[in-house]
Amino acid sequence: MLMAQQFRDPEILLELFRSADKLATLAEHHETLTPLRRLLEGGIMYEVFYEPSTRTRFSFWAAADMLGMHVCSSESAGHFSSAVKGETLEHTIRVLAGQRVNAIVIRHPETGAAQRAATVVDKYYPNKVAIINAGDGRGQHPTQALLDVYTIWKKLGRLDNLVVVIGGDLVNGRTCRSLAYLLSKFSGIRLVFVSPPELAAGNDLLEHLNESGISWKMETDLASVLPTADVVYWTRVQRERLADPSRFVELRDAFHIGSKEMLLLKPSAILMHPLPIVGEISPEVDDHPQAAYFDQANNGQPIRAALLLHVFGIAMQ
Repeated sequence: MLMAQQFRDPEILLELFRSADKLATLAEHHETLTPLRRLLEGGIMYEVFYEPSTRTRFSFWAAADMLGMHVCSSESAGHFSSAVKGETLEHTIRVLAGQRVNAIVIRHPETGAAQRAATVVDKYYPNKVAIINAGDGRGQHPTQALLDVYTIWKKLGRLDNLVVVIGGDLVNGRTCRSLAYLLSKFSGIRLVFVSPPELAAGNDLLEHLNESGISWKMETDLASVLPTADVVYWTRVQRERLADPSRFVELRDAFHIGSKEMLLLKPSAILMHPLPIVGEISPEVDDHPQAAYFDQANNGQPIRAALLLHVFGIAMQ
């Protein structure tokens, strides 16, 4: 699972969402945990995270544990692994994939790192280890997009004929890119990108949307687009990826959502965010009934569990 484009059939996504719903329901009841743990009992998953992570790393861990897998996890692997000594990603993956492991979940600061890892596995251990992209530089974060679209489906009851406003740091935002790719599988989707010009969405994404027949436009005025939205997907300005980090506060504050902005939303609309929030949404919005981002984060465990079952060809009954 390297990129959102791999899900070409929207019905596969809907099957994943239905499986996630079943898993979430079963996980609430103690008596059903033992049967769940038999689904991938004895499997092993490695988490190799070269960048910090809270929600993605722990929800993958919890998802694998729920299904009976053993988990070995390394956070900040760039500082606490042989990468410090100069070992290449390719050598690290070749060694790890050669062990008794079934899946490697990787996060890396370099775009394309997950594909590089998959290339190593395909060459030396074909059909043995699944590589799952948990975020690679400015590239993609496909499992975040899965839980994002799953959240929209749960909250609104549909994935067709939606106006989705995606805003913030779009040039560096791998979550925005992956979300747009997944939404392009559904009909009647209209995307509105809101950002400063220097943080606008890249041509690669816009070309894909054009090829998919998805309506999109770019705006710089947040207030003018909020009343039209069914979904507002807001993101942080990524200070760590800015060419000029000194402009962080200026860019963040130019696209801020507070109580005043929430009044502009339709009553049925939802506000989403992949988290962490670093000032671009006011704290008073957290408990607003249309703020969906904590439910969104909590959807990570069941959808990632459903993905693991899908990767290993196991269907929920």
